[in-house]
Amino acid sequence: MLRPIYPIDTARLRLRPFRPDDLEALLGIQSREDVTRFLYWGTRTHDDVQAVLSERLRQDALTGEGDKLILAVERRDTGAVIGDVNLVWLSRENRQGETGFVLHPDHHGNGFAHEAADVMLRLGFEELGLHRIIGRCDGRNTASTKVMEKLGMRREAHFRQNEIVKGEWSDEIVYALLADEWKVAQGMRP
Repeated sequence: MLRPIYPIDTARLRLRPFRPDDLEALLGIQSREDVTRFLYWGTRTHDDVQAVLSERLRQDALTGEGDKLILAVERRDTGAVIGDVNLVWLSRENRQGETGFVLHPDHHGNGFAHEAADVMLRLGFEELGLHRIIGRCDGRNTASTKVMEKLGMRREAHFRQNEIVKGEWSDEIVYALLADEWKVAQGMRP
């Protein structure tokens, strides 16, 4: 089980559970085509985002396999919610997880996705005891692949035209990191 102590502060970010007053910020992200272009879902309406937020209000801990921890990514200097980051508990038996991130385009290119996702890796490996964490993205999403590579994740698979997303064939790229690799990168003993 993983129930972090909130907020989780990094050098420039604050990761915290979503609150009801995050609706407009989340709408400002999820209603944009340039955000949803490489995601499974399309742009969302106010009502769609309200439903998503209602779910996220309960996704602040991992208590069992299949649970999702989805946190708001807030800039510490402005207090603005600029995206979200997640950790999914895929398998208890095999100690597997998955991480992902979505940021408002106005905040791309500043290392915020790396800073937030790094926290999810730490939570997964050090607090939940996962053995392996993956990250997946659309093959055209080079920005996300760069973030995963900077996190030390290794490209494990490139599935060519493996599924139809939004009416067109899409490639999927899978990255992964093992707990021992994480420890070495953090200067710990494996």
